[in-house]
Amino acid sequence: MNYPETIQYLESFINYEKIPVWPYKESLKLERIKGFLAIIDNPQESLKCIHIAGTKGKGSTCAFVTYILREAGFSVGLYTSPHLSDFRERIRILSLQSSAFSSQPAEVFEGMISEKGLTRQVEKLKPAIEGYNKKSSYGLLSFFEVYTALAFTYFKEQKTDFVVLETGLGGRLDATNAVNSLVCAITPISYEHTQKLGNTLAEIAGEKAGIIKNYRLSDISYRPVVISAPQEPEAAEVIRKRCQEQKVKLYEVGKDIIYRIGKSQDLSVKGILDEYGDLKVRILGEHQLINATVAIGVVEALSAHKIKVKVDAIRKGLYNTIWPGRCEVIAQKPLIILDGAQNVASARVLKKAIRNNFSATNRGGSDSDGKYKRLILVLGISKDKDIKGIVRELYDLADTVILTKANNPRAAEPRVLAEGFKGKETYLTESVLEAKKQAIKLAAEEDLILVCGSLFVVGEYREKVL
Repeated sequence: MNYPETIQYLESFINYEKIPVWPYKESLKLERIKGFLAIIDNPQESLKCIHIAGTKGKGSTCAFVTYILREAGFSVGLYTSPHLSDFRERIRILSLQSSAFSSQPAEVFEGMISEKGLTRQVEKLKPAIEGYNKKSSYGLLSFFEVYTALAFTYFKEQKTDFVVLETGLGGRLDATNAVNSLVCAITPISYEHTQKLGNTLAEIAGEKAGIIKNYRLSDISYRPVVISAPQEPEAAEVIRKRCQEQKVKLYEVGKDIIYRIGKSQDLSVKGILDEYGDLKVRILGEHQLINATVAIGVVEALSAHKIKVKVDAIRKGLYNTIWPGRCEVIAQKPLIILDGAQNVASARVLKKAIRNNFSATNRGGSDSDGKYKRLILVLGISKDKDIKGIVRELYDLADTVILTKANNPRAAEPRVLAEGFKGKETYLTESVLEAKKQAIKLAAEEDLILVCGSLFVVGEYREKVL
């Protein structure tokens, strides 16, 4: 197989990331991925896993943990989803040694699997995949299940010291939940995918908390340590109950782990083991400081497994963390910011991040760095999201609105989004490329172009600009 054939093969599997409506509990079966992993000798059982679920901040928290462990001298596998522009972004290995010899800048998803590496993994697993699909009583493997298995085999082959996993959807039935974890983390939970995960925070939290489980290997019992971000009371109670049922130790940020936010993305944390002052985080947004605090809790929790990470590694790791598409500045004059905010809570924290880190000169600011005259909002949202809620959060932020849609069947039509922007100067476009051209045409050097609403939109825009 060559690389294009590899991608074509992977795209032949059902991909729920591209389907707006599908039956959640009937479609996702943990038994299916576990059955497949069993016939390829359970590669996940050789991995030391850190598993992270939640509604917002999962990917950023995974990145913080990965960069900290890399600075501590470990080789770290990182598995995240979705990708922005390249399938290979989902599977990465970061280490100090690999970064020292890398010919690519860190912004180009450092350590992602090579085209040859991905092709080799597919060739290796293809006979097992096709044989399993012919006999499986749980249905055919999905794209995400196949890709997750590929990641496990690759990380095992590369002998990573740790693997950091982001759940795809929910947690309880997610393919990543085939692993047994050293540490689990739950990032902030809010309303998203309610048609699948439930209509209440308690129901959603129950799905996310499904990654919390004790387990036995070789007749030895293991219990992961759990770190939780600050949660709404309804969600927090579900997480606490799950930890009690599984007899695992829970540390809560804001209760057991205390953080203090300073100016200019400064952070101080009183953790489980130590205190950390004057930490610097370069990813913009107060919410990222909370994600960084959760990450500190995660690496401290490894001490339960006799793994101690030094303070200097935590400090350097947080500062060096790069996570494209999350409040990411990709250009100046005009200032262009990309953020994957795709639910109401994420839109709210994005609005706060823009207002805290930038200000509009036509609203009383000055023409210095970090100021803008007019905000041009490029927005595309998936049709299964809370469109009205997201629009409501972003309405006051925008001076001009360009509505678009990603090249994805889940994308909502721009005319549907337009209903919420009455009274605004609004443009409708049929593609992200068209939206990008319209934004550049309208923007002056002192303006800010904010692209958000979907990681699919952000990925396409980023690909067109960089």
